[in-house]
Amino acid sequence: MIPQKHFWAGRRVLITGHTGFKGSWLALWLHSLGAKVTGIALPPATSPNLFSLTGLEGLIDSHFADISEAEGLIALTREVTPDIVFHLAAQPLVRAGYRQPMETFATNIMGTVHLLEALRQVDSVKAAVLVTTDKVYRNREWPYPYREEDALGGHDPYSASKAAAEIVAAGYRDAFLAPRGLAIATARAGNVIGGGDWSEDRLIPDAIRAWEAARPLMIRHPQSVRPWQHVLEPLAGYLILAERLWDCPELAGAYNFGPETHTAATVREVVELAMKGWDQARVEWGGGGDGPHEAGRLALEIAKARTVLGLTPKWSFSEAIARTMKWYRQISAGADARSLCLAEIAEFEARP
Repeated sequence: MIPQKHFWAGRRVLITGHTGFKGSWLALWLHSLGAKVTGIALPPATSPNLFSLTGLEGLIDSHFADISEAEGLIALTREVTPDIVFHLAAQPLVRAGYRQPMETFATNIMGTVHLLEALRQVDSVKAAVLVTTDKVYRNREWPYPYREEDALGGHDPYSASKAAAEIVAAGYRDAFLAPRGLAIATARAGNVIGGGDWSEDRLIPDAIRAWEAARPLMIRHPQSVRPWQHVLEPLAGYLILAERLWDCPELAGAYNFGPETHTAATVREVVELAMKGWDQARVEWGGGGDGPHEAGRLALEIAKARTVLGLTPKWSFSEAIARTMKWYRQISAGADARSLCLAEIAEFEARP
């Protein structure tokens, strides 16, 4: 399944976090589908960034605002009167959560509260997808993939704040929004890779920065296992989930989006494949003892998304990495970011 242009054409869509990596891809995809997109977010956190490189500010109605400020968020949502909302705005990094726990909790928990309160006061919205993370689960370091019914938890501030946001979303859904027909779903996506991410403390962006500067990439935990996927995989899931919620609000709830369970891979495997796509790439492998605690093994069960939404991953683990490295090589050679992204979206939509 792919997002349906006839559904999105002319639809008023609000995205929080549209200046981030995933938010920029989502805004560009929705614009290409004919949606009327409004974005609310802080200014881009990195330079370069995908929001600026793709010229999104000239394509959508973009607003720089902090979701921690409730009154402004509520007022802007009222003004937009969206049909569908995607909530991606967050402090999205595990290690940044250790450095700034109060900011992380304020943004990820209270920012979600403020958005849900805005939805409570706007009658136009029929469906909302709130993006959390695969790290919302109480990690037991077991070999089994986590299902949507498994216990929530969080060893670190980022994970805990996202687990709390899941509980907040469920509370607002049950108490206020479901009774009036507004369908709220949460989306728990695995580790996302793809062109256009320059965030700190993420594997591929760290690799690109190191290798462009002719430095070795420093790897702390080479044996950590994660459910890696190309950015278009979960974004397609978010869009199709919103389409289904529009017609079937009873499908509201939590959904995992990730690769097939057996393809969860180690950091070492990701890096070794990425090195094939970059000349003179070098790596220094650590022993796993540096830095704060991070989960050793994490995999997601995606049976619900497959059964309820008809979704199966399109691009394999190796293809996702190859496409990601090719995107960065092309940007380094002077290619246009918007053209690259739109071409990749078209290729994704065309894949059987």
